[in-house]
Amino acid sequence: MRICCSLFTACPVATLVLFGVHCKLTTMDSIQRLTALFERFPGIGPRQAGRFVQFLLRSSPALRRELVKALQELGSAARQCAMCFRFFSGSAKICDICANSERDRAYLAVVASDADLAALERSGTYRGLYFVLGGTISLASEKTSNLRIKQLFDAIPDRIQNGLKEIIVAFPANPEGDATAERVREELTGLRNPSLKITSLGRGLSTGSELEYADPETIKSAFESRR
Repeated sequence: MRICCSLFTACPVATLVLFGVHCKLTTMDSIQRLTALFERFPGIGPRQAGRFVQFLLRSSPALRRELVKALQELGSAARQCAMCFRFFSGSAKICDICANSERDRAYLAVVASDADLAALERSGTYRGLYFVLGGTISLASEKTSNLRIKQLFDAIPDRIQNGLKEIIVAFPANPEGDATAERVREELTGLRNPSLKITSLGRGLSTGSELEYADPETIKSAFESRR
């Protein structure tokens, strides 16, 4: 395997870790290697990863070819929307939600992830626009460098000109989500725009719950009781 010398010099620890992972995967057979790759998925342990591989082994060659094709197209066709930053497939600069003239531009829901956005869409309750922040604040470090707080702040003036009236802070009901909501509120309050209302999801989401796993009725209740 060819390793870039400049990368090794700049960060030898990271390079050795990557080299070790590569070597470990290349010494496995195809079944072990695919199982190890599935184990890297969020929330997937060795047993579930093994079930995925066994399912693929029992599946038809046509299904496996379809999966390979979908993975290849994911890298070439998927992109981030220039407005809301969600991932979507297409050649346009903005996604179908942001481009939809029937969406209510008076409302902007700020969510942590694409999965949370998808949960709100499935509920059928919300018809406004979105902004994907890219995660929540880690209580261990309290760093926000990986979050799009600046992009959100910079986009608000133009959105206000286009009719924005209310920003809905829609994060998971856990300590990280609460800390992120507080930080976002602090940043948005600095706009000092009396016509802009800032609210949060209300009753319905139990403490510690993830937004992406909430059922439509729970999300509907949280929207209706936002404050």
